[in-house]
Amino acid sequence: MVSHENDAYRIEQDFLGEKPIPIDAYYGIHTLRAVENFSISNRRVNLHLIGAIVTVKKAAAISHQKLGNLSSPIATAIVKACDEILNGSYSEEFIVDAYQGGAGTSTHMNVNEVITNRALEILGYNKGDYHQLHPLHHVNLSQSTNDVYPTALRIAAISLLRPLSEAFAELQDSLQIKENEYQHAIKLGRTQLMDALPMMVGQGFGAYAQAIARDRWRLYKVEERLRQINIGGTAIGTGMNASLKYIFTITDTLQDITSLGLARSEFPMDITQNMDVFVEVSGLLKSAATNLFKISSDLRLLNSGPKGGLGEITLPPVQVGSSIMSGKVNPVMSEMVSQMAMKIMANDQAITLAAMNGQLELNAFTPLIAEALLESLEMMTKAILLFKEKCLEDIIINEDICKKNLSASCAIATALLHHIGHHHASELVKKAQQEKKDIATVLRESHILPEDAVKRILDPYEITKPGIPGI
Repeated sequence: MVSHENDAYRIEQDFLGEKPIPIDAYYGIHTLRAVENFSISNRRVNLHLIGAIVTVKKAAAISHQKLGNLSSPIATAIVKACDEILNGSYSEEFIVDAYQGGAGTSTHMNVNEVITNRALEILGYNKGDYHQLHPLHHVNLSQSTNDVYPTALRIAAISLLRPLSEAFAELQDSLQIKENEYQHAIKLGRTQLMDALPMMVGQGFGAYAQAIARDRWRLYKVEERLRQINIGGTAIGTGMNASLKYIFTITDTLQDITSLGLARSEFPMDITQNMDVFVEVSGLLKSAATNLFKISSDLRLLNSGPKGGLGEITLPPVQVGSSIMSGKVNPVMSEMVSQMAMKIMANDQAITLAAMNGQLELNAFTPLIAEALLESLEMMTKAILLFKEKCLEDIIINEDICKKNLSASCAIATALLHHIGHHHASELVKKAQQEKKDIATVLRESHILPEDAVKRILDPYEITKPGIPGI
């Protein structure tokens, strides 16, 4: 309600009293109270969530107009205001801190007020003239934070999950290109950082590609659970103050607007109070993060040096690495991916704790879930694409160093087990290490096997295939 205005402010009123609102502001008293109460992080609510809430508001206005619950001028103004926001206008008006009490009510009211005040302007009225068009009576008709917010979070999550799945597809393709490119380049495989067996460089990239393919599939499939929405359930999922016609109409309208295959939950109270689907999505992000961390860590290790480390690969130099050490170039893109993975794991813990601490018919900590989940989805997509573009695509394999390290190792002795037994093979390894000779030389000097057998058994390209070498 508006009681009076002066040159700089309009006065708005709520249950707790009055507040002066900047005359040009599209937000109102509920938003201002939230800003005063929750300014803790300097992080505003994720705009993907804002856009999803606006989309729900647009669908509600269209539905109420169809059902005759809103007049055509009011519904049309609300829809026009929503479209302007969805096209990027008024983003600066969404000023509530991402971390807030109230299960998302502050964010929800920020959206309601901005839509209302822009719609009032469209209708030719002043901002704050709520007796013409009201944030709650019109924009929020038949709705509650508790059905709008979870529905919007699912829409926002799906909208970010799809490009992430595509990013994983691109990463998988890049790894498979490297797999094919280096299918004939041989190197030393290692277990527990110790020499193990020969392998093809391409085989290593192929193993990475398989891990990423699993992540891609898991994230693609989890969207099915996100499509279940509780819009129309209102406060606790029972649907009080929302007609069945409205409930079915808004679901259909949201399907049409978003093209996301959304479906009304068979049990809206479940969606209202239980946040486990977001824990599931976050858990899959954590799983993907572990693979990304492993890959980026491996590449850093193989790149180490360039003279004092393994040096078997060279990562693209993208920036100078030190303010004091001349010529130093660090594996910054791999380090970036590793830190992203750590952050996603930390976000997963926050999402888990927030979801498990919901009580009875509502989870008061949904804003934390929303902020952490949407941040993880956005961050992982950006990190993957940058990693692919600025690191993976231009990796150079130093084949001479790979062959040198392999030939200097005794790992190839494992190929002899079927022919001379474990004990004799171990004695050859000990002798080679003591005399600083390679296994082939020591084996020839021992005259245990004929020369043609030695050559056949110790062929490193045969050792990288299934079967018993030399047979």
